[in-house]
Amino acid sequence: MNAYIFPGQGAQFSGMGLDLYEKSHDAQALFEKANDILGFSITDIMFEGSAEDLKQTKVTQPAIFLHSVILSTIMGDSFKPDMVAGHSLGEISALVANKTLEFEAALRLVSKRAMAMQHACELEPSTMAAVLGLEDELVEAVCAQVEGTVVAANYNCPGQLVISGATSAVEKACELLKERGAKRALLLPVGGAFHSPLMEPARKELAEAIESTLFSEPICPIYQNVSTTAVTDPAEIKKNLVFQLTAPVKWTQSVQNMIADGATNFTEVGPGKVLQGLVKKINRSSEVSSASI
Repeated sequence: MNAYIFPGQGAQFSGMGLDLYEKSHDAQALFEKANDILGFSITDIMFEGSAEDLKQTKVTQPAIFLHSVILSTIMGDSFKPDMVAGHSLGEISALVANKTLEFEAALRLVSKRAMAMQHACELEPSTMAAVLGLEDELVEAVCAQVEGTVVAANYNCPGQLVISGATSAVEKACELLKERGAKRALLLPVGGAFHSPLMEPARKELAEAIESTLFSEPICPIYQNVSTTAVTDPAEIKKNLVFQLTAPVKWTQSVQNMIADGATNFTEVGPGKVLQGLVKKINRSSEVSSASI
């Protein structure tokens, strides 16, 4: 069975999407529509902007979404998913790919999500850190001991977990995790504590937008970050998407469930190859590839 997976924030690069724009009239039309919806020329930033320009949250999230969704659209008949999943932001790309969301409505949600997260980041100094080489349970236990907000945020693959929370609490957790044998406990260059309780203001803001958006019956199941299991009910998809901002991204568990349900080929749709690497670390016998046109 064919599983299509969609990357999240961090996969952006200067020049992203230009090849799609140059190869396809359909891609051009979607990029131009995106410029109109967003109210600024995101194509200029994607195609010609610097890495620094692309780091702005209001740019990064729509840029990755557009790259993924437009690529899946212009693949035409060769895009045949039996199941989909997305890492964090990538979940919204996956929901367009499996026909739960229309392109325009989804892009508006992505833009709203980016701005809501940015606002939440400004309320309190917060950050994230990658922890390598420890069991998930040990990382969770150490976070629970630390005073202040720090939680497990991304279960990326066995031995790689990202923690998130108030800056002082994350720094303290990193010290303790190194003492407990972590190969690395490294602060990440992010603007805030994504997938932690500190995103509650953003969750409330985004919840209204999600509730007022039409979600249709999908053509195949999505394995969502919150539930990790196959979901096809639009109401349940909505609920999971609302809670995604404050809940951890359970990527390891999602991929394991996709494999248990018959996934043999994982195709990453969008910039980069990060998810392919994670899938291989979760299950070495899975076949991985990048989508192409």
